[in-house]
Parts: sequence; structure tokens; C-alpha cells
Amino acid sequence: MKAPEKTRVSVFIASSLDGFIARPDGDIRWLHDGEPPPEGDDLGYGALMASIDVLVMGRHSFEKVLSFGDWPYEKPVIVLSRSLKEASEQLRSRVTIDASSPQALMARLYREGVKHIYLDGGKVIQSFLRAGLVDDLCITTLPILLGRGIPLFGELAADIHLKHLGTQSWPNGFVQSTYRISK
Repeated sequence: MKAPEKTRVSVFIASSLDGFIARPDGDIRWLHDGEPPPEGDDLGYGALMASIDVLVMGRHSFEKVLSFGDWPYEKPVIVLSRSLKEASEQLRSRVTIDASSPQALMARLYREGVKHIYLDGGKVIQSFLRAGLVDDLCITTLPILLGRGIPLFGELAADIHLKHLGTQSWPNGFVQSTYRISK
């Protein structure tokens, strides 16, 4: 596969109005507590999944997905973890465990010809943002205040400027905003 000019890195995630992606214990059931979006509207998730080559997530997100039962992803998944060594036998053809830094992983995926990556998981998103590797963010804000939990964003060494690309809202109160990272 020919290497792309640049590998695009996208974030597509939901958060509470007060900026949390999970409760302190990692619980995300609140994502499904309110009124759902209109029937058949996946808020752009299907289009994103069709456009990516690889999904990169952290260990906590991986373990949460495993708790759902059936494996939901057809695309290759890379789990960034220093504690996990390999995926279970039934997932080895779909999941790779990697302990690389974001920079090293991006360099390898670029060499392999990966054109578009979807990042999932708070710590992974934060580490890629700190490394200056994220190209765009799509954040769907749900109409709920959690008060505490796992924040979407963490501390930064410097400001990250964003260009607003658009905002869409739904009757159930979901508000989705898309941004490009200003480089």
C-alpha cells in the first residue's frame, strides 16, 4: 500500500454537558438514559467508520467494549496499553496490543499506508492532543450534568486552537460540534 501524504487522526466522542465521558468508575450507561436520537440517525458514526482504516483506543475503552458482549468492530483495532500483552485468541485477527508512544505509532501506521485513524478513549485522545497529532474533533454533547467523572480533556502544555466547522442539534437535546485543529 502506498503511504498517504499524511495520516488523518479523528476524534468522535460523546460527552456530558459538563465535559465528562464516563462516571468516575468508568460507567457509561448514562449515554443511553435520555431520549435517543431519531430512528435511523447514527449521528454520523457510520460515515466515520466507513472512512477510517484503523481504530486506536486505550485499555479502559477496550475493556469496556469487551463487557458489551459481541465484538462490534469490523475495522482493525489497536489498543494502546503497557499492561496488556496480547488480545484473546478469538480477537487476535482483529485487535493488536501496542505499547508505542503516539508519535511512534503514527510513524509506523504512516509507513504502512494508513490514511485515517479514529481515536477513542479519554487518555488516548489526551495523549494524541498533547503530541499535536489530532486533526479533527467531533464531540456530541448530551443534555446531562454528571458533576464528576472522567474528563474528555486533560491538562495541556499550551493552548490548542480550533476552527469550528459546524454544529448540528437534534430534538432530544444532543448537540454535535465539529472542529479542525489549527496547526
